[in-house]
Amino acid sequence: MPDADPTDAPEAPPVPVLSAPAGGTPPVVVDQAALDAAVDGLAAAEGPVAVDAERASGYRYGQSAYLVQVRRGEGPTVLVDPVADLDLRGLAEVLDGPEWVLHAASQDLPCLAELGLRPRRVFDTELGARLAGLPRVGLAAVTEHYLGVGLAKEHSAVDWSTRPLKASWLAYAALDVELLLQVRDRLAADLAEQGKLAWAEEEFEAVRTAAPPPPRPEPWRRTSGVHKLRSRRAQAVVRSLWQAREQLAQQRDVSPGRVLPDSAIVAAATEQPRTLTALAALPVFSGPANRRHGRYWLDAISEALALPDSALPGPPPRGDGPPPPRVWSDREPAAAARLARVRPALAALAEQHGLPVENVLTPDTARRLAWEPPEPADADAVAAFLRARGARPWQVDLVTGPLVEALTAPDDSAPTAAQP
Repeated sequence: MPDADPTDAPEAPPVPVLSAPAGGTPPVVVDQAALDAAVDGLAAAEGPVAVDAERASGYRYGQSAYLVQVRRGEGPTVLVDPVADLDLRGLAEVLDGPEWVLHAASQDLPCLAELGLRPRRVFDTELGARLAGLPRVGLAAVTEHYLGVGLAKEHSAVDWSTRPLKASWLAYAALDVELLLQVRDRLAADLAEQGKLAWAEEEFEAVRTAAPPPPRPEPWRRTSGVHKLRSRRAQAVVRSLWQAREQLAQQRDVSPGRVLPDSAIVAAATEQPRTLTALAALPVFSGPANRRHGRYWLDAISEALALPDSALPGPPPRGDGPPPPRVWSDREPAAAARLARVRPALAALAEQHGLPVENVLTPDTARRLAWEPPEPADADAVAAFLRARGARPWQVDLVTGPLVEALTAPDDSAPTAAQP
C-alpha cells in the first residue's frame, strides 16, 4: 500500500476568533460617580489586574493615553476615558498594590505614568512569551497559543483620540484585557516548567523601573532619506524644516508626519526653493494645508539658506560605542576575531535555552565587550562589565563563562571577519 500523501492530511480546524467580549462591551467611564463605583468593584476583587492603554500614535503629537482598560478577577472590564474630567486618584490607589499584567508593558507604562498610574509589580505577557520561546509574541498569537482562541486586531491603529469612540473599537479594547489574566497564568506555568520564571521576573522588574531614554542630540537626522543628502546646506534645510514641523505639530497636537511627511522635507532640501511658487511646485507642498502654511515653510527654508558656512551641520555626532562591525576587520582585526567568537557563543546559548539571542544579551553589549574587553578578561571582570551595561543577574550567570572562553581563545580559533 503506498504511503499516504502528506498533502492529504486533514487541515487543522480554524481557531475561533473573538470579536466581542463575553459579557458585552462595557460603557466608557466618563463621569466621577461611575469611576468611583468601578474603583469600588476593583477594590473588592482579588489578584492581579489586567491593564492596557490605547494611544493615538501617528495621529497626535505625543504618546498620551486616550483610553485605559482595567480588569481584575471575575469582575467586569472597566474602560476609563482619561480625557474626561475625572479624578483618577482613587483608581491609582486601588491599582497601587496588585501585580499589573500588561502586554508589551514598555509601550504603555509611560503614558499610564502621565496619569499618575504606576505599578509596584509587573507581569509582561509579550516579554514572557519571548522568554518562553514562542515564535510569535503579539497578543493575539499568545492568546491563541495558550487559550486556543484568537483576538480580532483590526482596530489596533485607529485614532483613539476620536470622540465618541466607536462601539467596534471599544469591543476591541475590552478584549485586550478580557483574557489577559488567563494568559498570564498559563504563561507563568510554562515559564516555571522551563525554569525561566525567575528570569522573567527580573526582566519584568527591569521594564518597570526603566528610565526614559535620553533625548537624541540631533533628532532631525532621523528624517527618512536625509542620508542621501551630501550637501551640508541641504542638511541645514532638513534641520530647519524639521524644527519648524516639530513646533507646528506640537502647537496643533498632531503627529509630525501628518503635518509634513519626511519625503516633502527631503524634496525641499534637494530643490531648495526660494519662492512660494517654486515651493508649491513640489509634491505635498501643493496641497491645501501646506499652501496655507507656505510662508511658514518658506521662511524655514530661507533661514537655512542664509546661514553662514560655520553654522551648517557638521558630521553626525559619534556615539560612545564602537564603530560598525563591518569595518572591524581592517581597523581592529583582534576585535573582529573576538566578535566572531562571541556571536556564536551567544547564539548557542539562545538555542540551548529556547531564547531569542537578543534576550540572552543585547547586541550592543556584545559588540562593546568584543571591541574593548576588560583586562584581564576573567569571570569577575566580565561579569562586572555586563552588570555595568544593565545585564540582569540571570543573564550574567548564563553568559559569563561562555563569553570568557570566547574572549580569551586564540585569535586563529575563529574567522576574523565580523558580520555587520
